[in-house]
Amino acid sequence: MTIYIDPPTWPGHGRLWSHLVSDVSYDELHAFAARLGVPRRAFERDHYDIPDQRYADVVAAGAVEVSSREVVRLLHGAGLRRPKGRYSSRDSRSS
Repeated sequence: MTIYIDPPTWPGHGRLWSHLVSDVSYDELHAFAARLGVPRRAFERDHYDIPDQRYADVVAAGAVEVSSREVVRLLHGAGLRRPKGRYSSRDSRSS
């Protein structure tokens, strides 16, 4: 099981964010996030949004640091990429 995280470079709501992804399954990703206490509402389409102040904790828990470009490549390679507008918000919250 490998979970990946990109650097916290995405601005929003007055802070910077990272993307947490799996290259295997959403179930694996949800389980990892749950162990860290990341709320399910932080899941968006194919990734979890992680605030910059949690980045070090997530890496310490075992997430592998990769570039933002690598996050997208991993999602595509695993067939887990869900582009904006192609799925309803309900779809993004399910497995």
